[in-house]
Amino acid sequence: MGISITKETKRLKTMLLHWSIAHSSFYNMLKVPEHQVAGHLAIDGKLGPLVDDSGRFYKPLQGDGRGNKELAFYESFSSDTRVPDHIRKYFPVCYGSQLLEASNGSGLLHHLVLQDIVSSHRNPSIMDVKIGSRTWYPEASDNYIQKCLEKDRRTTTVSLGFRIAGLQLYGGKESGYWRPGRKEVQSFTVYNVRSILRRFVSSNSSIGNENSDCSFAPSIYGGSAGILEQLLELKAWFEDQTIYHFHSCSLLILFDKESVSKGSASVPEIKLIDFAHVVEGKGVIDHNFLGGLCSLIKFVSDVLSDSKESSIKDCVESEKPGICTDNGNCQ
Repeated sequence: MGISITKETKRLKTMLLHWSIAHSSFYNMLKVPEHQVAGHLAIDGKLGPLVDDSGRFYKPLQGDGRGNKELAFYESFSSDTRVPDHIRKYFPVCYGSQLLEASNGSGLLHHLVLQDIVSSHRNPSIMDVKIGSRTWYPEASDNYIQKCLEKDRRTTTVSLGFRIAGLQLYGGKESGYWRPGRKEVQSFTVYNVRSILRRFVSSNSSIGNENSDCSFAPSIYGGSAGILEQLLELKAWFEDQTIYHFHSCSLLILFDKESVSKGSASVPEIKLIDFAHVVEGKGVIDHNFLGGLCSLIKFVSDVLSDSKESSIKDCVESEKPGICTDNGNCQ
């Protein structure tokens, strides 16, 4: 005996077909982020974020309530009038959430829809710096705290108040990108961190080259729109703000090295990312984040000072000494 198909069933099937076509067309535009340097990567069948060509970043909501907490933070932050406008620029724009096919093919999953920070950069050098000497949050389970403690002690998190979580350095058309693996990054010592911060703003940061000239430090770390001034602006806010405590958050630092090397204007950029473990500040300053931020500022300041001293020395030792300007360049 055949099964009769009602008009409603036909209508639903037609709607499903149309949705599937639109669904397929939409997902063909999604792709794995080319410049993701840390976090979960959507490769080898693993769940991770996706991007499109319109400048949006789709981050799958993490389990155990972490994803919902991050979404709740963005919703709260976007409407919080206590956050000044000049601070909002350091946070990605959030466009809400969207139900999408997961990158690992496991089915539909809610994704946080964010601004794709690197979409406006052609060949970006990027550094992901996790801020704070303690990455676990107060309400975490004992097992989670122990896991974080082991990693914090194994890296520079405890000793410096921050650690480099991932990076890529653009060396040029021939050498391409240098992107150390996760295990190598996690093994960075204080010496390695200082070396990476110098290499990040060097013209000779190609693969295998350990000698850093820091030639881009004055234009990237220094100046009125440089990384140091941006970090100091964030620091001034964290010295007063008691709204949030940012546990296990990162600062993403990036710039277009190719533009700088050609003498073109390239404004370096920093963004705060990863808010699954943000909690209410309850009127208390976030000393954990502030302390790590101050430590990073000290390291960046040292690189900038060293680059200026080196430029002055080069001018003095040259056969025709020039005039060293305030940004460390010789004329």
